[in-house]
Amino acid sequence: MSDGPMPGRNAVGTVVSMKRWASFLLAFEILGVALLSAMYDSLDFRIYWLGGHVVTDGSRLYQERIAGLWFTNTPFMATLFRPLAALPLTFARILWQAAAFAAFVWVCSLTVKLAGRRPPLVAVVAAGLLLEPVWHSFFLGQVNLFLLALVLADMHRAALGRPAGIGIGIATAIKLTPGIFIVLLLLTRRTKDAVTSLATFAVCTLLAYAIAPDASRVYWLHTFFDTSRVGVTYISNQSPYGALARMLHGTAEIGNWYTAIPLVIGASGLAIAALWARRGDWLSATAVTGVTGLLVSPISWAHHWVWIVPVLAVLLRDEHTKTALAGCAIFALSPLWWTPHNGDPREYGLHLLTPVANCYLIAGLYFLAHMTVRLRHEHDTLVASSPFRHPDARPQRAVT
Repeated sequence: MSDGPMPGRNAVGTVVSMKRWASFLLAFEILGVALLSAMYDSLDFRIYWLGGHVVTDGSRLYQERIAGLWFTNTPFMATLFRPLAALPLTFARILWQAAAFAAFVWVCSLTVKLAGRRPPLVAVVAAGLLLEPVWHSFFLGQVNLFLLALVLADMHRAALGRPAGIGIGIATAIKLTPGIFIVLLLLTRRTKDAVTSLATFAVCTLLAYAIAPDASRVYWLHTFFDTSRVGVTYISNQSPYGALARMLHGTAEIGNWYTAIPLVIGASGLAIAALWARRGDWLSATAVTGVTGLLVSPISWAHHWVWIVPVLAVLLRDEHTKTALAGCAIFALSPLWWTPHNGDPREYGLHLLTPVANCYLIAGLYFLAHMTVRLRHEHDTLVASSPFRHPDARPQRAVT
């Protein structure tokens, strides 16, 4: 009697093969990041680095252009770059990109933990680096991956019922948009964590004020709400405000009535996120809040959409495969860059290319709608059995 095939042999072989190919891909991607770091003068990193040079030079940080552009981040962000500013630009950039890569690996690890899954981490990292917001962040030398890592670290601690808030506070002090997670903490009755975030934000901001008082005064009294210092209508701005500005040929036609749009989106998105958190699904709460922050902000550049990582994790975990594949296609191919831009007249107005030109925005709105529908019509049995449950969450019965 001959022995039959061992149970699960094909599945094991598939996993091994996937890890092998993922390892090859990741090695190629790491080589690409290394070469980029050593040879390409990433514009945003150069601005950060130069900001570290001038942050203590009165109000120059916000009153003069740096490398042809305005410095738009907080004074705390500039003070963090003072040590790197003491290093040669290329060496500082290599250190920064290496740290950003480590932060992204951490992001992927935290995401799969929140999802309650254990796919090969090498495959998750390799696939994530193919997403345009992720590789675009490396291309520009952006801070996005650090912010995502800080927030996810706190969300993971919240999911485990542990004290949290420091990461969110630091992220908010660097760039104000992560502050939306402080509101989520309040809505989910994690008041101590919200206070910790606010206190951390205050300490970081006061530290920056002590180091650079003039720059801090200019930023907090004038600069932080001034959107005229950036190109609102540029195709990379995938916020509702950016889309409307392109359709209306500029910001002049957008009046005070627009305030209602981010208020409605913000209130709705946070309510959805809080409900998911109360069910114990902190991954969904994190993804929804991250997307809501992008839609509320007047400026949401394409590279800010690194929140697609937890979004795709939610969709894949819940076996919404077609939606996940569509999201992968949109954020890997990034068709918005295929449409006329860089000042082309066809970039403006309402026409057949408008949905393509605003595909990240549309995907974000669809995700919020998708998560709202799921709240009404589904009780995810995975969440009921997940180890990552809010301490106050009650077990949910599956609805058939």
